[in-house]
Amino acid sequence: MAAERGARRLLSTSSFWLYCLLLLGRRTPGAAAARSGSAPQSPGASIRTFTPFYFLVEPVDTLSVRGSSVILNCSAYSEPSPKIEWKKDGTFLNLASDDRRQLLPDGSLFISNVVHSKHNKPDEGYYQCVATVESLGTIVSRTAKLTVAGLPRFTSQPEPSSVYAGNSAILNCEVNADLVPFVRWEQNRHPLLLDDRVIKLPSGMLVISNATEGDGGLYRCIVESGGPPKYSDEVELKVLPDTEVTSDLVFLKQPSPLVRVIGQDVVLPCVASGLPTPTIKWMKNEEALDTESSERLVLLAGGSLEISDVTEDDAGTYFCIADNGNETIEAQAELTVQAQPEFLKQPTNIYAHESMDIVFECEVTGKPTPTVKWVKNGDMVIPSDYFKIVKEHNLQVLGLVKSDEGFYQCIAENDVGNAQAGAQLIILEHAPATTGPLPSAPRDVVASLVSTRFIKLTWRTPASDPHGDNLTYSVFYTKEGIARERVENTSRPGEMQVTIQNLMPATVYVFRVMAQNKHGSGESSAPLRVETQPEVQLPGPAPNIRAYATSPTSITVTWETPVSGNGEIQNYKLYYMEKGTDKEQDVDVSSHSFTINGLKKYTEYSFRVVAYNKHGPGVSTQDVAVRTLSDVPSAAPQNLSLEVRNSKSIMIHWQPPAPATQNGQITGYKIRYRKASRKSDVTETLVSGTQLSQLIEGLDRGTEYNFRVAALTINGTGPATDWLSAETFESDLDETRVPEVPSSLHVRPLVTSIVVSWTPPENQNIVVRGYAIGYGIGSPHAQTIKVDYKQRYYTIENLDPSSHYVITLKAFNNVGEGIPLYESAVTRPHTDTSEVDLFVINAPYTPVPDPTPMMPPVGVQASILSHDTIRITWADNSLPKHQKITDSRYYTVRWKTNIPANTKYKNANATTLSYLVTGLKPNTLYEFSVMVTKGRRSSTWSMTAHGTTFELVPTSPPKDVTVVSKEGKPKTIIVNWQPPSEANGKITGYIIYYSTDVNAEIHDWVIEPVVGNRLTHQIQELTLDTPYYFKIQARNSKGMGPMSEAVQFRTPKASGSGGKGSRLPDLGSDYKPPMSGSNSPHGSPTSPLDSNMLLVIIVSVGVITIVVVVIIAVFCTRRTTSHQKKKRAACKSVNGSHKYKGNSKDVKPPDLWIHHERLELKPIDKSPDPNPIMTDTPIPRNSQDITPVDNSMDSNIHQRRNSYRGHESEDSMSTLAGRRGMRPKMMMPFDSQPPQQSVRNTPSTDTMPASSSQTCCTDHQDPEGATSSSYLASSQEEDSGQSLPTAHVRPSHPLKSFAVPAVPPPGPPTYDPALPSTPLLSQQALNHHIHSVKTASIGTLGRSRPPMPVVVPSAPEVQETTRMLEDSESSYEPDELTKEMAHLEGLMKDLNAITTA
Repeated sequence: MAAERGARRLLSTSSFWLYCLLLLGRRTPGAAAARSGSAPQSPGASIRTFTPFYFLVEPVDTLSVRGSSVILNCSAYSEPSPKIEWKKDGTFLNLASDDRRQLLPDGSLFISNVVHSKHNKPDEGYYQCVATVESLGTIVSRTAKLTVAGLPRFTSQPEPSSVYAGNSAILNCEVNADLVPFVRWEQNRHPLLLDDRVIKLPSGMLVISNATEGDGGLYRCIVESGGPPKYSDEVELKVLPDTEVTSDLVFLKQPSPLVRVIGQDVVLPCVASGLPTPTIKWMKNEEALDTESSERLVLLAGGSLEISDVTEDDAGTYFCIADNGNETIEAQAELTVQAQPEFLKQPTNIYAHESMDIVFECEVTGKPTPTVKWVKNGDMVIPSDYFKIVKEHNLQVLGLVKSDEGFYQCIAENDVGNAQAGAQLIILEHAPATTGPLPSAPRDVVASLVSTRFIKLTWRTPASDPHGDNLTYSVFYTKEGIARERVENTSRPGEMQVTIQNLMPATVYVFRVMAQNKHGSGESSAPLRVETQPEVQLPGPAPNIRAYATSPTSITVTWETPVSGNGEIQNYKLYYMEKGTDKEQDVDVSSHSFTINGLKKYTEYSFRVVAYNKHGPGVSTQDVAVRTLSDVPSAAPQNLSLEVRNSKSIMIHWQPPAPATQNGQITGYKIRYRKASRKSDVTETLVSGTQLSQLIEGLDRGTEYNFRVAALTINGTGPATDWLSAETFESDLDETRVPEVPSSLHVRPLVTSIVVSWTPPENQNIVVRGYAIGYGIGSPHAQTIKVDYKQRYYTIENLDPSSHYVITLKAFNNVGEGIPLYESAVTRPHTDTSEVDLFVINAPYTPVPDPTPMMPPVGVQASILSHDTIRITWADNSLPKHQKITDSRYYTVRWKTNIPANTKYKNANATTLSYLVTGLKPNTLYEFSVMVTKGRRSSTWSMTAHGTTFELVPTSPPKDVTVVSKEGKPKTIIVNWQPPSEANGKITGYIIYYSTDVNAEIHDWVIEPVVGNRLTHQIQELTLDTPYYFKIQARNSKGMGPMSEAVQFRTPKASGSGGKGSRLPDLGSDYKPPMSGSNSPHGSPTSPLDSNMLLVIIVSVGVITIVVVVIIAVFCTRRTTSHQKKKRAACKSVNGSHKYKGNSKDVKPPDLWIHHERLELKPIDKSPDPNPIMTDTPIPRNSQDITPVDNSMDSNIHQRRNSYRGHESEDSMSTLAGRRGMRPKMMMPFDSQPPQQSVRNTPSTDTMPASSSQTCCTDHQDPEGATSSSYLASSQEEDSGQSLPTAHVRPSHPLKSFAVPAVPPPGPPTYDPALPSTPLLSQQALNHHIHSVKTASIGTLGRSRPPMPVVVPSAPEVQETTRMLEDSESSYEPDELTKEMAHLEGLMKDLNAITTA
């Protein structure tokens, strides 16, 4: 509401409109302060309005003849009346002293007695009308061309000819094009009257159709162009009587390509002669034209086509077809329709203030595409730093000054004509300030950031308004020494910084800042002189780079010396790359040209050149692309196959040669075939390059033929395929319909199979190519099997006993499947031992079944060649050992991918034992299978082979990029995104680019790498209240993908966030900061405690807890019954020689943890090898990142363990490990939880020996150790745990394994629920003998306090431990215990020696 009241108060001020106008224009570059309409009004300010000033009439193109008079019309409107002048060929005419040219009162130009000769053409040219109003401006008209017809010259004259009565005749008379309108004809020295039968074509040619005797006589053409008439030769036309003798059909005049402008008329000539008399028809783009019902299409005498008022739709290819009943001939011509320039958007009038930027918009159309130029007050606008052509045709004026006022015109021109449209620019004076205080000058204007092409300015509020919340600011800047000043405004009130972009390197600019309040603009700050950073003096791009092919394997590239060499050019580097690949090659060149040899034939390559000077490589040129010349194909067509259609025809199918071997555009294929018995008599057939099949007809019945195919380019014929044979049928059968129903179907069920037998359809005249057998329990559609047309029985195997099956049988051919025949059968039960008899059908006409169906191919293999190509190879066991194909068999390869699930198979035929499958998707798993076909017999599909195509760089950017601010941390943002839709492989990471300048070069953006497939990332320490732009790029093993579109995000303003960055207490010089956040799990700041007091508390509580636990353990173990002892003894016997190591009462070594804190506090950096965990493995972020190996967790223990998992902030990884490259140290943080849950840090393990013997005798397993966490909870309570502790580091670490050997798998476990146990080290779950445990980073879990020196209570003495074992009724013998303890003490000495080192 307060804002609304303030707005109303502002509206009440009389100068508010001008103020808003100024702000609007400044804040939107190129936006006008006000466009066409009323000017803003302000009391006390004289506001000028736009003045109507335009042409009423403009000159048009005119054709004249020598000695005549011409008027070029022009009239302009304005108040006051404009002054009219004329330009010819860009130069003003001095009409005051010209006798033949004079200016008419309306502004038109009158030229009397046009002069034109071979060497003197003063009147011919381009004229333009110029209108001027003093103190307002100047406008120019369109340009008009005055053409003066030259002296008559005949390029062809009529010749004597004869014509049969009723036929057509033509007489030529071609003159220079500008004199065609002045041509007329005479017959026998009398003017010839033209009608529907006798016409004159636009070229001057005379056409006489349906000739009669009266058409005979003497003809001549006359040209009358103002001077004496010029006559052609006089020739005789004879009309012959009609005869019954036929004559060839020929064209007397064919249509020729024509170009016309929209709205003109066009005549397509076409005259034919012959006996019988021909008729003419027209077609356009293979569609017949209806000249009888169309108003615009007229068939003229002789057959010519006239189209009136041409439109763009009339463009196309026209066919003239002449037919006389005996023969048909045709001719064609292309009609091109052009369009004069037209304005889709005209410039509009603009109000503006000085220093503003404006844009005049101009959008044109035409054919050919028009060129656009701009004129200001009649003078051409030359593009410069302040006058720029943007968005193809728009004019941008930067930093307006008073002299920029006037009329601007957009002039569009193409081959057809030109047009102009204009607008007025008025520079307004600033409105006088209203009553009230104005702000003083902004203080402390400084350039906080200076780059090569942008400068960031900051300042403080004026002294007159120290808060400045309602102030806006304008920054005026200019090049030093240039009077034209530009302005940049802040985006919102109170903002005190602005970035000036698009500056020139190493250039001095002068800046000043002014503040505005509701009363107006205040004082200007003192000028600030700033020089942009210089760019490295490197060479510019080499101009005029050209590339041209010199042979099928070589390309020559030429270029020139860079204009801005910045010193002597030492050499050039020529880069080239085959199109479609990402492997760029280069060669050093010392001259300005180079020829690259050894390239692939008919392959497109791109080239670029980089010049080098003493500073290094310069700017690369743009890529130029060129293709090597074509050559004959170097390989034969692929996958040739033959299909016998009937007794007289064979269909041939093939695929083009491999793309790399085509060596050019395939223009056709040459098919050669012969009888196998007569190899010398070869027939050839040519087909087009797009045709991949051909039906060869007219063959002999029952005859074997050989076929081969070769590919052709414009250079010649390539190699041919091997000869392939096929035999035509003896007799023809009908395949225009599906087969009829089989005549009978019989089934015989056995225990696990059913024997199916049948007889063919009764109608044997329809082709049967095979039978389809469907079967299933209750439905015949569960399985389908296809067999050869010669088969008459089939055994369905692998069926269920005592099951009811429904069976269907259908005959099929190439048309489809016929009507099915159904039968059902119940398989016999398992107890049925009756013999399996051979089932024989008594059908006298049934042929003998073929006992050897085709065997499917074997050994199918998929060899991956690239990201989209896989080669399939196989073997055929039905071939001889050398695997040479000598018959007409062919193979069918099919493939598909299972994503999506409903993908259909694709098929291809091959005649060899391999096939190249192309056009596949990158990083996609495909399955392949092959079948063989020989004649009318086919095999089943082979076993499938699988292959995954290679990866390719991502071809799409990451999706759904969003940026949000982190709650409570205004300087931290979170970037989220989704993987690219076309990843083309496993994403291995992302790169985040961010900058405050969206137009900056990409190498100037800040880079944040993200490892792995994470979809979120935090960025810290950003500047508050600043707009940032973010782009993301995905990468896989093949490289980087495209960048996403820039996403803008403005960081929030500073807010009270005290306490988030509180300083940690001083812990001494040896203190290393942990990789966790400084907050407690609940987010509250940690209270600093005295470290010594905390240590005393922890040690005291720990000692008390140990004593309590020992007492409880002794009490519980003494309650063990003799029955439980027997069970433990049984368990130990199962474990053999390792019976001590997995028992629930295993002994903990006395001094295992004595030096443990030394291991924990020892920095990993001191290792000779870098810690592979910290360098390769991302830090776990939350509980989901720490994946448990065992899922059988005790919920209470899981919950207890989670209480120690701190809320680790991702900030630490991003700022420390990610950007600064620091390797975190191995630390031992403490928590403020009760000491019975004290935390212990052990080296991460690759494998955790799992002892199953403890599960044999206990009822409680702690799954905590099965996780990949780097911390394992332990306490003195756990000293009576279930297994020996295991410490194990990665093999690459100098600390070698000192783990106790794993226990072998036990026998079946038994449970004793009465036996209590407490875990020392968390155990594996039941029956999980050995697990592979993930290793996680050590010391990364968040804690509420910083790390402190670790003091762990000592374990009980050996004697005390022995007493405990005796009290718990252990079955260990004294010598066994001593032996075991000695073994453990030896291990601990090794550990102490290693950790001490």
